[in-house]
Amino acid sequence: MIRRTFCIILTIALLGAFMPFTSFAVQEGEKASSPQKAKKKAKKEGSGKGAAAKAGKGKGAKKKKPAGKKGARKKVETVEQKPALPAHVTELRHWSNPSYTRISVALDREAPFEYRQIKQTGDAAAPSRIYIDIKGAKVAPGVKDDPIGDGLLKVARIAQFNADTVRVVLDVQNIKEFKVFTFSDPFRIIIDVKGDRPLEISRSENAITAAPVAPPAVVEQTKPVVAEPQAKPTFKPGKIRRIVVDPGHGGHDPGAVGAGGTREKDVVLAIGQKLSRLLRDEMGIDVVMTRSTDVFIELQERTAIANQVGADLFVSVHANAALSRGAAGIETYYLNLAKTEKVAQLAARENNTTLEKVSLLQAVLFDLMANYKLNDSAHLADEVQKALHKKVGSRYSGVKNLGVKQGPFYVLVGATMPSILVEVAFISNEREEGRLKDTEYQEATARGILDGLRAYISSIK
Repeated sequence: MIRRTFCIILTIALLGAFMPFTSFAVQEGEKASSPQKAKKKAKKEGSGKGAAAKAGKGKGAKKKKPAGKKGARKKVETVEQKPALPAHVTELRHWSNPSYTRISVALDREAPFEYRQIKQTGDAAAPSRIYIDIKGAKVAPGVKDDPIGDGLLKVARIAQFNADTVRVVLDVQNIKEFKVFTFSDPFRIIIDVKGDRPLEISRSENAITAAPVAPPAVVEQTKPVVAEPQAKPTFKPGKIRRIVVDPGHGGHDPGAVGAGGTREKDVVLAIGQKLSRLLRDEMGIDVVMTRSTDVFIELQERTAIANQVGADLFVSVHANAALSRGAAGIETYYLNLAKTEKVAQLAARENNTTLEKVSLLQAVLFDLMANYKLNDSAHLADEVQKALHKKVGSRYSGVKNLGVKQGPFYVLVGATMPSILVEVAFISNEREEGRLKDTEYQEATARGILDGLRAYISSIK
């Protein structure tokens, strides 16, 4: 019994002494095999990533988010903050007469700018200058200095002032004032310069040939057409010796288009040609048409032509349009702020721009109209509206007299003479569209405008 007990105790003691070595060996065995297991595990995970990558190419596969979220966010922000492409100055041109010069700087997109006048000092070598800095812009190939030499300005120079600024410099010879404003769609910076006028209106024919530099084909098409008198009418024009007739739109710009396909540019050209003939033949007045064929004339060029040739009146002929097919009638406009949303919408259409841009134009109109013939233009619009409605209304039934209104029309901005825009009918109205296509209606419209011009001229003698 004692021997059995002793054997049990001895066995327990031996087992207790041996177990730490067994445990240690097992642990060491695990540690020794862990690199191989890790390698196998990594290989397995690697193959899993490859499979996931392949699967990611399939449609609808979920992309695994990158470990560094901050880095990914920064990358997106860098893309969003990429600098915008620069605007390009595509054209520099001018129109002038002895007392007026208009400079147009055309760009392919809108760009911020600032301008300043540096007045002449005692040093004759340092003339007075006006400069315009256009930010975020480049000079397009082929755009060069414009030698003017018209007595007001010597030259318009253009250059890349620095990496992202284009500078236009006007070397001044003799000016009294200047205005800077913009037209939209396409974006243009306009500089109107005025000075003393040493020549009479009758001598301004020479200015007509002083067209800006342009390809010969364009000059031939857009050159103002002066109609020579063919008879000696009894009417004496008095103070009014030259009138510019401006048929709206033209070329790639059809204007408003009626439901029957009638294009505004076609009917107003026909009316403008008839009006020009009547003014020449029956009133003995020189007539300059801004366009006598189907060509496009930019809005800033139309009043520039009127100023250039020393016109005494400017009449722009248009056909109206509205969303409502029931809208109809005759209305005449002169330049001023739009008093209603409907007028603003019409101005946006005729300006080929947006309501927002019309609002911007209205913000600067007060300054632009400092020397504008506001009262004379209102008087002219009233006489033409009354006579036109009377003439057309006597021959056609249901002609509405929508009256005289005012609005911010680009085509009237900068005119130095009384100027109006006549909406002769609604091309969007089925009945009036049909009338506009009729040559007799066109003739009646031309005669109605003629009667209004005659009444205005007689009233200012």
